[in-house]
Amino acid sequence: MPLRTSQSSRRRLLGALLGGVALSAPLAALAGFNFFTSEYTASRDELQAQVAKRFPVQQRYAEIFTVSLRDPQLSLDARNNRAAITAVLTIASPLLKPSSVEGLVSVSSALKYDAAARALRLDRPQADRIELQGLSGRDAERLQQIGAVVAQELLRDQPLRTFKPEELTVGRKTYEIGDITVQDDGITVALK
Repeated sequence: MPLRTSQSSRRRLLGALLGGVALSAPLAALAGFNFFTSEYTASRDELQAQVAKRFPVQQRYAEIFTVSLRDPQLSLDARNNRAAITAVLTIASPLLKPSSVEGLVSVSSALKYDAAARALRLDRPQADRIELQGLSGRDAERLQQIGAVVAQELLRDQPLRTFKPEELTVGRKTYEIGDITVQDDGITVALK
């Protein structure tokens, strides 16, 4: 008889543990959800991880130059409600001596919500700063212009955060994204 009690206790304990795991899955999806304010906050670290997955990126310009961006670093500007990505920029061309130039580009952007894709995206990115190593004069100016144009193009509509359907659903209520607020340590979206 003690053996049955022990097996019964183990089954209940196992059931409780499995039930706890099943409950934690929806709660993990809602980790950034604030029930009291109906807001969802994505941390800067979470957003940085999402951005990093989409790099490196590259694009040809005028069939002569290849512009690449890698190693993105996300920063948040709460005062201006903007996000910025600083990345290593490489411009390569057979016309260059040496054949490629490297530097840094910083692109800041407003944010928008794409309801069809459930994604928080960069909107109208603008190259704020571009530095190229080892160049000066008119060559540097031309390459900076090319780098800025292509960097803006590469980052236009880049998703910072894509929501899963279950992240926007609590019980029987499915939320829509409203106002987007950039904070120093994350981005908060109003859920309505």
